[in-house]
Amino acid sequence: MQRAMRLLECVAHHEHGAPAKQLAREAGLALPTAYHLLRTLAHEGYLRREKGLFFLGEAAELLSSSGAQQKRRSTVSEALAQWRDSIGVPVYYAVYRAGEIELQCVADTPGNPAVEEWADFRETGHAHAIGQCLLSQLDEEDRRDHLDRHPVQSITPYTVRDGHALLQRLQSTGRMQPVIERQEYALGTVCAAIPITAGTTAATMAISLPLRQADRLLPAARRLQSEIGRLLGTLAISITI
Repeated sequence: MQRAMRLLECVAHHEHGAPAKQLAREAGLALPTAYHLLRTLAHEGYLRREKGLFFLGEAAELLSSSGAQQKRRSTVSEALAQWRDSIGVPVYYAVYRAGEIELQCVADTPGNPAVEEWADFRETGHAHAIGQCLLSQLDEEDRRDHLDRHPVQSITPYTVRDGHALLQRLQSTGRMQPVIERQEYALGTVCAAIPITAGTTAATMAISLPLRQADRLLPAARRLQSEIGRLLGTLAISITI
């Protein structure tokens, strides 16, 4: 296994491919051993051979993509945990993908628990700050399409009353302003969501607090927004997670 991995690493360093003899030399392997391993790796799809040169195959590229994806997820999770601890609030990360709201990561503690998802987040985007923030980043056609599939419905006495009222609210939302929601999804809870856009993908980070701590919501949201602004480039917050 270690010898096969050495060969894969050697192939990865040659964008334009490399012959077996060169790969054997770089991996420190006898040529017959290298030939055997290269043929096996090619048969399994980890390498492909063209005109005597070896390139990474589809299976190896999938592994690389999966590893990169896991690394991005880990990076985002670590960032959320850091902000959770420094600001003292639960932190959420969500994206809008393929017409649906996807809650990707949540960082909370027993002392500062996240909001319980008692009604499907995907179907109740009109009622929580995460969904409202994501919908505010869409164009009008996509918003209407989403609401056709997931109509506005009363979740609490404070939920927006109908689709027209929601669309008006979304249209008036400032481009990079936090979206504030008070008890529209869960009684006794207030939330704020901050828009993050990369390319054509909408994303958001959000926080929640008990209603009795509502005065902390906006300052905490502003602090999170500031932290995101400083770290977004180095974090490469993976909108493509």
